[in-house]
Amino acid sequence: MAGDCRLVVRIDSEKCQGHARCHALAPELFELDQLGNARIRGSGLVPLEHQDKVWVAHANCPEQAIVIDVGAQRAGRISPA
Repeated sequence: MAGDCRLVVRIDSEKCQGHARCHALAPELFELDQLGNARIRGSGLVPLEHQDKVWVAHANCPEQAIVIDVGAQRAGRISPA
């Protein structure tokens, strides 16, 4: 979907209610805390091979707690698109 665009994903912890659909759909990108709420694995930078999965997780979040920044930079770890 996103081709070679840089994607950074984050969870809005105020919105997450622990449905865990993101973790079920993309366990490479999301993990659950001790209360079952989602959090990001790693820095949030989405590897190219998982970009389709992050969009599916985003579309399936009933609370719209998944935020995807397209073309974002994270702490100098990626170069501009």
